[in-house]
Amino acid sequence: MKLQIVQYGDPVLRAKGSQIEKINDRIRELAQNMIETMHTANGVGLAAQQIGEPIQLTVLDVSQVKDRPSTLKFNGQDVDPATAMPLILINPTVDVSAETETGTEGCLSFPEITGEIPRSTSIVVRAQDLDGNSIEIKTTGFLARAIQHEVDHLNGILFIDRMSSAAKISLSSRLKRLQKETQRGLKHRQRAVAETTL
Repeated sequence: MKLQIVQYGDPVLRAKGSQIEKINDRIRELAQNMIETMHTANGVGLAAQQIGEPIQLTVLDVSQVKDRPSTLKFNGQDVDPATAMPLILINPTVDVSAETETGTEGCLSFPEITGEIPRSTSIVVRAQDLDGNSIEIKTTGFLARAIQHEVDHLNGILFIDRMSSAAKISLSSRLKRLQKETQRGLKHRQRAVAETTL
């Protein structure tokens, strides 16, 4: 089922996700719906905050990105990143390398807005899969960037927070407009809910 993607201005995007203590059918269904939503929106990653759920769950799929390669070691085994997609990460923690590079990023919660963001070139991720198994991922390239972007979401950090001051200033009017539109939509929804419960 396709879910609605929350846009900048909704306070849930600033919420640190709570740990998932029990991986049940609701979490499994939510993960599948997030994958469908991400694919429909032509995204490469989606965090639970982006569909209004502040929990530690993200999904990724970089298999269609051909011009920005990645490497992947999954539980110590070299794996073709495309064959490991989609990735579902529950309660992920990330160790980052000191070496960074700057690259272009967008975000499904910021339609048509991109920025040059510095990220670590290689990372180690420890997480759980949908069966509750512990997994370890070592990755470089675009997948490393995408995972860092999504794990930031899980901690209430947005990619605009990692932009240079100059980039943020140049986007400020677009960001303010998006924020206002989102808040107008939220007020409209709250009014509609209030009217139906009267």
